[in-house]
Amino acid sequence: MKIAILGATGAVGQQMMKCLIEQEIPVTTLKLLASAKSVGKKYSFQGKEICVEEANESSFEGMDIVLGAVESDMAKKFAPFIKQAGAVFIDNSSAFRLEEKVPLVIPEINGEDAKHHQGIIANPNCSTIIALMSIYAVDKLSKITDIIASTYQAVSGAGNNGIYELEEQIQALLEEKKICPKVFSHQIAYNCIPKISDTLENGFTAEEMKMQDEGRKILHNPNLKVTCTCIRVPVMRSHSISLSFRTEKNYLWKKSQMPSKTAKEFVWSNFLCPLVQVSRIL
Repeated sequence: MKIAILGATGAVGQQMMKCLIEQEIPVTTLKLLASAKSVGKKYSFQGKEICVEEANESSFEGMDIVLGAVESDMAKKFAPFIKQAGAVFIDNSSAFRLEEKVPLVIPEINGEDAKHHQGIIANPNCSTIIALMSIYAVDKLSKITDIIASTYQAVSGAGNNGIYELEEQIQALLEEKKICPKVFSHQIAYNCIPKISDTLENGFTAEEMKMQDEGRKILHNPNLKVTCTCIRVPVMRSHSISLSFRTEKNYLWKKSQMPSKTAKEFVWSNFLCPLVQVSRIL
């Protein structure tokens, strides 16, 4: 299988490369694409060194799959050329998530939707995935009608620059230097920021609306109601969510109907925290 990673040098792109190895995807060719400033960087993959190339209109010829790890504007820019080359574009940005003809897929929940793609498959927002994965087993028994959630999102959600800013601010505070936020709207070190994106007319932020808009599409439930509060926290990696939900019918769960404790996508714990989760994935 011939695969290209668009945005290969970023935090998400690097994790994609790691997943290809861990999932033992049969990759015969891997092309690493990024902006001009990253050209020449080298990464090891399957015992070989691969040089980063600058992404351009002809970068996708001969590829089977292109994994997108770029912002929405870049995803929209390159999508036509990816489709023209005959490759399937699996995009991690928000560019195509709510487009009617683009499947928005969490494989464990609605993997069948991916079969109906027309060249693009969208990946949901990180918090949407975490929330729906944790409650989908309930939805199969009795449709979920309402969700109330608070997310505690790590700085890795803002990419490598978010991680660097937290590291730099912690060091600056230790040295009693002035803090000058660049990536985040306020100081993130030893702080929480209750606003991750722009505020919409309805009073919610765009980040907070994603869980409802995307959840409706993934669960095939246009009436799903979600009230979500998104908070950026000074944690390097691993988002956390606290949520409650209501179902159409009162339902008493049996232990045997809970997701299997051996399922690889779940880790059961009486006291799970970001550091525990990070140790599993890094």
